[in-house]
Parts: sequence; structure tokens; C-alpha cells
Amino acid sequence: MDSCVIPLRHGGLSLVQTTDFFYPLVEDPYMMGRIACANVLSDLYAMGITECDNMLMLLSVSQSMPEEEREKITPLMIKGFRDAAEEGGTAVTGGQTVVNPWIIIGGVATVVCQPNEFILPDSAVVGDVLVLTKPLGTQVAVNAHQWLDNPERWNKIKMVVSREEVELGYQEAMFNMATLNRIAAGLMHTFNAHAATDITGFGILGHSQNLAKQQRNEVSFVIHNLPIIAKMAAISKASGRFGLLQGTSAETSGGLLICLPREQAARFCSEIKSSKYGEGHQAWIVGIVEKGNRTARIIDKPRVIEVLPRGATATLAPENSSASSEPSL
Repeated sequence: MDSCVIPLRHGGLSLVQTTDFFYPLVEDPYMMGRIACANVLSDLYAMGITECDNMLMLLSVSQSMPEEEREKITPLMIKGFRDAAEEGGTAVTGGQTVVNPWIIIGGVATVVCQPNEFILPDSAVVGDVLVLTKPLGTQVAVNAHQWLDNPERWNKIKMVVSREEVELGYQEAMFNMATLNRIAAGLMHTFNAHAATDITGFGILGHSQNLAKQQRNEVSFVIHNLPIIAKMAAISKASGRFGLLQGTSAETSGGLLICLPREQAARFCSEIKSSKYGEGHQAWIVGIVEKGNRTARIIDKPRVIEVLPRGATATLAPENSSASSEPSL
């Protein structure tokens, strides 16, 4: 499971806890802090938990970085992490800092729960629908942005994407990675979710397979639709890397993949986009749950839903772009 659930000795309560850390992947240290915090909290949100009692920060400060840079960058990362924690209704009360050749940032999230506050990821049934709450393509977007200054790599993709489109895709990926999955976690209860996981390092296929193995019923997951940040599918193809259309491209602080009753899925997608939750929340129906042997697969030719970055003009829209939350299955 995404978090450990430890029954406590005290009155039917459980301790739910998770930890995560990684290296920088964006250039903005403040946003890197936010992304790291969102990534830690996401494992709680994948269990349908919306509250976090406490966070610890794990930080390694680079001894290879000039002191002047280190003294500017480190406080910005810490502030980003703390601000995201505050947005999640929690606080950072401690942690551990070490010196290291390379920067590392992450943390530990802890909450004590009643049984009705979390949703174990094991109750999918035949006929459920799979919903995804963030577009794919973060790893491709981050790498493509780095390739802008690498002529050898840029030459492989410049025929399918412009520099402006790479910049917009990178900004969209950064915004998405820094967005908490807290709203989606709350709506899992409203719409009777049966199971969920968050999409991170193993890609959508790897995490779907892990979730399928957890199921009590004899079911399998079939993914038909892949919502992807615009142009990232073309970059993945042209570069010959990532495996984005095969579902193996790593994501960072990705969306929740949620098993919902079919009659609830469209309402979930509509509700999460409501203005009452602020901007930036999306969801798409991406697949179905059918009878099977606890496996997951992506169909041979999945439908790619190109998700336009915020700030993109209509002229950037690919011909097959779509923002539909109810693609046909």
C-alpha cells in the first residue's frame, strides 16, 4: 500500500505513516520544496486521508554548491515545503538535515485515524471505472526542458515541438507536481471509491499493476485513455525514450488513480473541476475494471487526450486535443 496502516492499542485507532524523498528535478527551489511536500502527502491522499497530524522534513544540503548559492537556495526549498504543508492543513515540526554532495529533499507524514477516515485499496469490483486526477508526462516535460540547452538531444525532438511548447509543458508539469491531491482524497469518500493509488515512479502501468495485485476480488484493470500534457507524447516517440504511451514513464507527484462505481465516475470528474475548489483540479475516466487475475494492462492503441497547458493559446492545440472528462471506453 502507499502508506503503512498500524493498528494502535488505543480505542480502535490506526497510525498511518509514509515517507518519501528525492533529488531536485525543477530549477525553482521554492517549487521544488512544494513538489517534495506534495509528493509525501500524496501517499496519505491515496488512502482517502485528507488530514495529516504532523510532518518531518528530510533535507540534505549540498557541500558541492558554493556557499552563497546554498544560503539562497536552501531556505527557499524549506519555505516551499512548509507552505505546501500549511496548504495541506498540517505543519513541519522537525526532521533531519545532513550534508551531502547532492541536494535531497523529502519528509515523513503521520496521522492517527479512525477506521472510517481511510479507504483500504483492495475493494475494486467488476464494472468499476478508473479515474485519473492529473495528466501524465511530467518526466518527459522536465527532461525536454533540460534538452533545450543540449543540441544533441534537442535535435532529436525539435521537429515535433517548439521551444515555446516545451516551456509551457514544463511550467504545466511543475504546477501539477506542486498541486496537492487533497481534494481528490476527500471526494473519494463522497463518491464511494473502492481503491486508489498515486502515480509516481513506476508510471501509470506499474502502479496500476501494483494496485490490481492488492484486490480481494478477481479483477483486472484495462486502461483505454491516457491524458498527457500536450506534446509530451510526440516528444516521447521522437526521443525513443520514456515509454510514455506504454505507461512506463516515471511520474513525480502524479495524480490519484481511483476505482469508482461507474455511476459515480462522471460526477466525480465534474465535481473536482468545480470552482469552489480553486483552479487546477482535473480528472479523466481512463479505464475499466473487468473480471480477471489481478493484472493491469494498457490497450494496444490507447486514446491520447492532449491536455493543454495553462497559458497555451488555441494555436498550440493539437488536432486531437481534448479536455473531456468522459472519454468513450
